[in-house]
Amino acid sequence: MIEPQHPALSVSRQCALIGISRSAWYGLRKEESSLNLALMKLIDAQFLETPFYGSRQMARHLRNQGYSVGRKRVRRLMAKMGLRAVYQRPRTTAPHPEHRKRPYLLRGMVIDRPNQVWCADITYIPMQRGFLYLVAIMDWATRRVLSWRLSNTMDVEFCIEALEDAIQRHGLPKIFNSDQGSQFTSPRFTQLLLDATVKISMDGRGRWMDNVMIERLWRSLKYECVYLNAFETGSAARAGIGRWIDFYNTARPHTALGGRTPVEAHAGPGLKAAA
Repeated sequence: MIEPQHPALSVSRQCALIGISRSAWYGLRKEESSLNLALMKLIDAQFLETPFYGSRQMARHLRNQGYSVGRKRVRRLMAKMGLRAVYQRPRTTAPHPEHRKRPYLLRGMVIDRPNQVWCADITYIPMQRGFLYLVAIMDWATRRVLSWRLSNTMDVEFCIEALEDAIQRHGLPKIFNSDQGSQFTSPRFTQLLLDATVKISMDGRGRWMDNVMIERLWRSLKYECVYLNAFETGSAARAGIGRWIDFYNTARPHTALGGRTPVEAHAGPGLKAAA
């Protein structure tokens, strides 16, 4: 679908028109061995069940599954996947001096209307012969996925593209909540929100419950779509994930939304959801 020599449209513009990041155009991440890819898929599935597992416990789990694997290997793979155990840890590394952390603003807040709070997160997407990363932006009160992008790198570009797309299509939130990942603390990302006078909220370190709405989305997406399909290509992953997100937004009723779908809730009166 991409024509590198198109006379009028740049590669970046073509990628934006079909809803992928420019980096995703270059293909899947394939540098890991088939064994490491299999281990990463097992780690990903287990982490959904036990997000408090660090590299030591995850290595024990894999050994119990019959794999001869050491903690250092598991630690490296978890870092590549962007997984961090949720327990509180000593602060052993200094953050980038330009990457300012923000306080968590949602504690005790009643979130009961669309565009009051948006949340965002990145997750690892295992493939048959590689892997990608997925970022999604969700409306907290209605659970609607407002925008998403796939990328083969963890750079900030695909997160910025998703944010710009969500703003263009749905307006602006009052508060934007994310974790403290370098993509969301990047000055390029936060400046977009600050310029639009959006308040920035960030989870406490190791507190996955601070962004629980989107964590629930990842669990449903992976068990109902990603793990069942074992996508071979980036385009197949984008099509399959796109179909599932359309189903989630438009056809899947939520008890917490009074039996409505996220799109119906987003268009109608808000409902109370305590953060």
